[in-house]
Amino acid sequence: MTIHDNERPDNERQIETGCAIVGAGPGGLMLGFILARAGVDVTVLEKHGDFLRDFRGDTIHPSTLNVMKELDLLDEVLKLPHTQAPRLHAEIGGKDITIADFSRLPAACRFIAFMPQWEFLDFLAREASRYPNFRLVMNATVEDVIEDKGRIAGVRASTAEGPLAVRAPLTIGADGRNSIVREKAGLEVESFGKPSEVLWMKLSHQPDDPPYVMGHGGPRQGFIMVDRGDYWQCGYVVRKDTFAEIKTRGLDAFRDAVAAVSPLPAERMQEVQAWDDVHLLSVRIDRLKRWWRPGLLCIGDAAHAMSPIGGFGVNLAVQDAVAAANILGPPLRSRKLADRHLAAVEARRRFPTRATQKLQLMMRSDRRKREDDGRKRSGPPAFMRGIARWPVLAHLAGRLIGLGFRPEHVRLPAPRHRHMPGR
Repeated sequence: MTIHDNERPDNERQIETGCAIVGAGPGGLMLGFILARAGVDVTVLEKHGDFLRDFRGDTIHPSTLNVMKELDLLDEVLKLPHTQAPRLHAEIGGKDITIADFSRLPAACRFIAFMPQWEFLDFLAREASRYPNFRLVMNATVEDVIEDKGRIAGVRASTAEGPLAVRAPLTIGADGRNSIVREKAGLEVESFGKPSEVLWMKLSHQPDDPPYVMGHGGPRQGFIMVDRGDYWQCGYVVRKDTFAEIKTRGLDAFRDAVAAVSPLPAERMQEVQAWDDVHLLSVRIDRLKRWWRPGLLCIGDAAHAMSPIGGFGVNLAVQDAVAAANILGPPLRSRKLADRHLAAVEARRRFPTRATQKLQLMMRSDRRKREDDGRKRSGPPAFMRGIARWPVLAHLAGRLIGLGFRPEHVRLPAPRHRHMPGR
């Protein structure tokens, strides 16, 4: 139940801020950084004590790298550990096919950077912390929103130091696909398609392994490989079964099933020694019917959960953050924030969100049709067959994946009269 403003616990600490952001993921930290850079007082709440969680969305697309350049951070971010993929590949009929080519993009970087997300988030947090008007509170679990006369006036969280209330004229829900903010604010979610699962695991990287990041299309399941340098981050896409059902068949059967669709030697699967080595990601596509209510806006997965297809989730969250900063920064600075500004962010980001989800649903729809027809036990999705037939389409796929449907640009400048911290 929503806690109203007049129900403050006696031992509750208070923080007053210009913008409260729940969730220190790519979208939340990017928005916090840009707003703080522009002079807005920002408080970001993160429920974990650090960013060290594996098997997260780690693709940094050219559109996001463009944003980093506009913020004068590109050179520094590219010093972080990462691998570069100027093309994405798939194995179709025993042949290596380029399914996305970024070499012709009008972008600062014509590649996807595969970077551990904790490295990227640590970097953003460090850069943002250089501004005295930026505050990051770790180990803060948001439990409810504060409502005052029909408006969201902030959030309440539990911390190691006790209850905490963060009051702000604007609260941003950037706390992911299982957002507590959108739930407590009563925002309505619309789901699309059927949920699926991806099982992530680590396999060692050997000298004679494929020298690039690739997706491998098997007859009934998909296999995804991300080059982490000294190991592969591998994803096994569960098309019809559930992880619970797979576990009942035993670990040996699981190893055999994955080995059948993996381009790596079958014995490599022996590195998966227990079910604890397998991590489940539940995949669904949904979005809010309305992303905001007075005093509150959701962005990223909190507003629209994506499939991992194409690695769009991280980059859509960053694009949402840039658009939100551009539109909300000036009224936040002048303290003239109105509902129309929140509606403008949703209007700006509605088309690229729907277009991207439509593209993902089309891919999944084709896959489902092939699964439902037991006679068609082999063959990649139609879009991959099309790219294999007409390689020029790989450049189109590269543009859609690399830049998206509406790439955003940083238009909120840092105030000249403020002292900007140096490195």
